[in-house]
Amino acid sequence: MNEIAIITGGNRGIGRATALELARAGVDVILTYHTHREEAEAVAASIAGLGRRALALQLDVGEIGTFGAFARAISAALRETWQRETFDVLINNGGLQIAQPFGKVTEDAFDRLIDVHFKGVFFLTQELAPLLADRGSIVNVSTGLTRFVSSGRAIYGAAKGAVEVLTRYLAQELGPRGIRVNTIAPGAIATDFSGGLLRDNEQFQKHIAGLTPLGRHGTAEDVAVAIAALVGPGSRFITAQRIEVSGGIHA
Repeated sequence: MNEIAIITGGNRGIGRATALELARAGVDVILTYHTHREEAEAVAASIAGLGRRALALQLDVGEIGTFGAFARAISAALRETWQRETFDVLINNGGLQIAQPFGKVTEDAFDRLIDVHFKGVFFLTQELAPLLADRGSIVNVSTGLTRFVSSGRAIYGAAKGAVEVLTRYLAQELGPRGIRVNTIAPGAIATDFSGGLLRDNEQFQKHIAGLTPLGRHGTAEDVAVAIAALVGPGSRFITAQRIEVSGGIHA
């Protein structure tokens, strides 16, 4: 029986790379998207091209009131597509960035970032945990910005810090079911996050390379292979851990 992974924000960036990496490892994927349906369907088609089954579902990870309906949609998909009642891997990846200096942070920006990056992770995991198979795995995607800081990212970094603490509590509470819960914390990764700042700016890439012992910025694929390893059998006794994928930036 093939494993099934749910990946939030699986239509682009780290989520997309992870979906494809898991598919190459023989895992079927349910990926979510917020507004870019065509991207999500393209990822699902690529997964099908790898010989795995995939499904794209719409979800705003900051709209907690929709999570019950989403869980019911997952249950229906599991029964209809896989003839199963459970899935095996949950990757809480979906997110957004709003950069504001501390003195200019608005309440709307604060609430949106907390809803997406902490409250949403908490309650979506709560909603889906009964459907997660015993001996399954959860990966919460955090950020290197919980260890080092960057101006304008106070809310984002603080929300991700809360998720890292939550990870340890979930590992404790879900441990009796054999479920492992870990954090992956990407460093400077070239995706469309922050408007593609790192991806599209060669000067900034050189700056990041100069701060990084491995001498380059990261890619979505760098994070994806780490996530795939963490949910794989070789990490079967690893839980409650924060693993940074950053090339050692600001070591």
